[in-house]
Amino acid sequence: MDKYLPIGTVVLLHEGEKTIMIYGRMQHHGETNTVYDYVACLYPEGNIDNEYTYLFNHDQISEVVFLGHINEEEEEFLALLEEEGRRLSDEAGSPKDDASSHFE
Repeated sequence: MDKYLPIGTVVLLHEGEKTIMIYGRMQHHGETNTVYDYVACLYPEGNIDNEYTYLFNHDQISEVVFLGHINEEEEEFLALLEEEGRRLSDEAGSPKDDASSHFE
């Protein structure tokens, strides 16, 4: 499995009780200056408001319930995203915060 899952992927997090759907990748949380692998909303409800928006990293996923759409455009974007992720990791010199977070 690639590090970054495609948009539309539905996952369950470790100790999670409800599935969530990924709608963004490599997300920056401005208040904490932390970069997370994904941003997601409840599934099937969708994006309700910031209280129900979840930031998390790939290693927090316990199950991929549904894999989002992958085509040539997605594969090209994924290569750029992974390159940017490596660049950010090199600049930071330390691992990202792995705690999930809500936007506040």
